[in-house]
Amino acid sequence: MATRTTLIVALVFGCACVLWAQEPADDSKAEVLDANRAFYAALNALFKGELEPMTEVWSHADDVTYLGPDNSFRIGWEATHKDWQQQAAMKLGGVVEPEDVHVNAGSDLAVVHNFELGANVVDGKPVKVKIRATNVYRKEDGKWKMIGHHTDLLPFLDQ
Repeated sequence: MATRTTLIVALVFGCACVLWAQEPADDSKAEVLDANRAFYAALNALFKGELEPMTEVWSHADDVTYLGPDNSFRIGWEATHKDWQQQAAMKLGGVVEPEDVHVNAGSDLAVVHNFELGANVVDGKPVKVKIRATNVYRKEDGKWKMIGHHTDLLPFLDQ
């Protein structure tokens, strides 16, 4: 019995690994890059107090995760959205752009690693931003939606 169960688990795991390891079509990678650009456009809009673009790029599922530059850890869309609302209200100003972008995409899941470079405005003065970020996307109804965002800590946001 244990051998049969082990075999079934091995087969399921092996099939999942093969599916994930398949090279995505070039259009999948391009679509993920577009989704990543849309996230950073939404982030920069958020620095001006505009929340709607951020709401558009995220999945609204209960399994999304957000580990922000303020040392927060949110699980689920409701908690993540509330965090983005608070950040929009801060109106940090400035611009942050992705640099050294690396995409690893499957057919419906993708991970993007990059630096976030730019500046925000704190107490009326620009403060340099240079942190690492990991963005996770899932294809939902034919569109790549963010399901995870994780960054390094920004000392001026540490709560």
